[in-house]
Amino acid sequence: MATNRIIPPGAEQLRPQEVPETRKDGEELRRQEERELGRALRAGSVAQIMVALAVALAICYFGKLVLVTLMVSILITFMLEPIVSLLERVRLPRPLGALLAILLLLGALYGASYFFYNRAVSFAQELPKYSHKIQGLLSHITKKTSELEKTTQQVLPSQNQGQKPVPVRVENGGGLLAQNIGTVTEIVLTLFFIPFLVYFMLSWREHARTKTVQLFGPEYRSTAYVTMGQISLMMKSFIAGNFVIGLFISFGSMVVFGLLGLPYFYFLGFISGFLSLMPYLGVLLALVPPLAAGIGTLSSTGIIIIGVTVLGLHIFAMNVLYPKVLGKRLQLNPLVVTIALLIWGFIWGAMGLILAVPIMGAIKIICDHTPSLRPIGEWLGD
Repeated sequence: MATNRIIPPGAEQLRPQEVPETRKDGEELRRQEERELGRALRAGSVAQIMVALAVALAICYFGKLVLVTLMVSILITFMLEPIVSLLERVRLPRPLGALLAILLLLGALYGASYFFYNRAVSFAQELPKYSHKIQGLLSHITKKTSELEKTTQQVLPSQNQGQKPVPVRVENGGGLLAQNIGTVTEIVLTLFFIPFLVYFMLSWREHARTKTVQLFGPEYRSTAYVTMGQISLMMKSFIAGNFVIGLFISFGSMVVFGLLGLPYFYFLGFISGFLSLMPYLGVLLALVPPLAAGIGTLSSTGIIIIGVTVLGLHIFAMNVLYPKVLGKRLQLNPLVVTIALLIWGFIWGAMGLILAVPIMGAIKIICDHTPSLRPIGEWLGD
């Protein structure tokens, strides 16, 4: 039986397809607003990160004495941790083991400084034997410099002829002396604080680690614990790896310096080997001790052999040994290492060059375990 549908007047104007069009326009407008809000939030986050980075670098620059002292103490703590753990295994209380480890380190430093001081004094006493050769070399350089100066004056005559000399005012240097005294005082206080910091870091290790993890929320404590553990492993690998590589370079340098007949070749090889560990500048610094000792005794061939030896050992260590020993823990690309050396060297000077790599390694580990910072960790990696 057919039924007749009654359509109200004007119902044709309310077609079903017009409702989705209005809804579609509203959803598009809502999505556009969400995109604009997301762009604004991202821009605000980037601005906050840049401001926080600038503030952190400013704190590192103005508080470099305190921060360098803290970082050096942390490095020494990781160096002494195996000794303390070994003493703890033989039923020795951890505070007493930490004290014995620090006393052992201070004794080793005193013995090494006494040995190297005596070698340096003996080396300095033998330098006058080559004084006439050194003076001859300097006089030859001075003669060449004078000839170059005369030639320059003939080509480019002085424009200051006929002018009266400018009077020079000599000021009191008391300010500079006071500044130097202040710097020495800061260094002495820093060296005084380091043993105490190391002792408390060793004896209170578990307490500090547990309470640091508890600073985070319950849902982040497991990640924080793993992150701290990986940073600890990275620091131990960095110290042990650099020590092994330094011994390798030192032994190779000693053999070559001994064959060349350099005085105190074992002393020079040890210093040159560990100076070579400093990134980029290490090659130049490692050349100074053997070349200074070889003045008056080495021929041009011997000087070339020293240069090739130091450069070859440095390249082999940095490109073969370094990735093998530390590559698994320090996955930093060369660009990041170079930028880190530039920044931390500017902020903290020579100590910044030493601490730059472990600092960036710790930053990368933190970024790898923080979801919002993982892109930065990937950029830092190799």
